[in-house]
Amino acid sequence: MRTYRWDLGARLIPYREAWQYQRDVHASVVAGGEDELILVEHEPVYTAGRRTASWDRPGPGVDVVDVDRGGRITWHGPGQLVVYPIARLAAPIDVVAYVRALEQAVIDALLQWGVHGDRVEGRSGVWVLGDDGEQDRKVAAIGVRVARGVTMHGLALNVCPDLSAFGSIVPCGINDAGVTSVTELTGSPLRVAACAGVLEPHLRRRLAPLLDRPSVGPGEGDRHEPDRSEPVHA
Repeated sequence: MRTYRWDLGARLIPYREAWQYQRDVHASVVAGGEDELILVEHEPVYTAGRRTASWDRPGPGVDVVDVDRGGRITWHGPGQLVVYPIARLAAPIDVVAYVRALEQAVIDALLQWGVHGDRVEGRSGVWVLGDDGEQDRKVAAIGVRVARGVTMHGLALNVCPDLSAFGSIVPCGINDAGVTSVTELTGSPLRVAACAGVLEPHLRRRLAPLLDRPSVGPGEGDRHEPDRSEPVHA
């Protein structure tokens, strides 16, 4: 699996440009090409998954990109590390296990910053649980798609974004919880590029058992699974 750190620390990437690149890499992997791990920081944008309700969206005049992943609406932008693994899953394909692996990689990385991340039953992503009646807060969102056995979309880790951007929407359709960032949780001014270096090895370790080419190095054979297409936000 090759890594593409797309101008991290140097340029914000337009979401539509990255989405087209994902589709191009996905087609290549379906055809037998090498898996790719894309790490990127986006220009500000709202993206809406297939389950987005009308009341989740921001007000009139705000650009929203409707995408083919699972889940509802979220925000991407400066200070957020977005990761798109484009990889062939081994048969039998277990999409829930794939989502759990993404979550665990974030939980592992958070521990290196002294943050205890958790799962919340029935909700995807990584959370910091509230104490004494405080709301749970999401630090990483996950929304994926698996088509023809190959993954698309992925996770978004809030490193140091302006969290007020989430105030214009109902993030992920959840109105009884909040959002947070690694910087807010640690009190340290972390950078996206530095966090990418911490998260990437955990992603590789957690995803390796699920991949069709578990060496996560240059491709070793090109086996093909039966076609399958489904958006997931498990």
